Amino acid sequence: MTAPAGCQLIGRWRIIEADLWDRGYLNLSGSAMITIGGDNNGEIAFGALQAGLDLSYSPSIVHFTWSGCDEMDEVTGDGHAELLDDGSIEITFAYHNGDEAILKAIRHTSSTDGVIGVSSEPR
Repeated sequence: MTAPAGCQLIGRWRIIEADLWDRGYLNLSGSAMITIGGDNNGEIAFGALQAGLDLSYSPSIVHFTWSGCDEMDEVTGDGHAELLDDGSIEITFAYHNGDEAILKAIRHTSSTDGVIGVSSEPR
């Protein structure tokens, strides 16, 4: 299944906060990001995790399973991302038989148009 024409989550998102980890951990290996592609594939990277996503779509929610590496260990899990009224997304991210976290992300923009100022946003 490819993304429906009206899916508003397609694109690259910067993960700015999580309920289990601080920003320092999120950005441990570079900017924490999730990419939601229109071809049933995506990627997520934060902390020491890098994983590929297998996606299914609706207009305002994307469900996914994921697999990748975290601290050199193979890991898998599932989750979903939901578009919020303020234009951000809330990501429920679960490790298979492990932690479940809630992440918040904003649409990624280039470094020349304000992403650097993300850290000054109120929490």
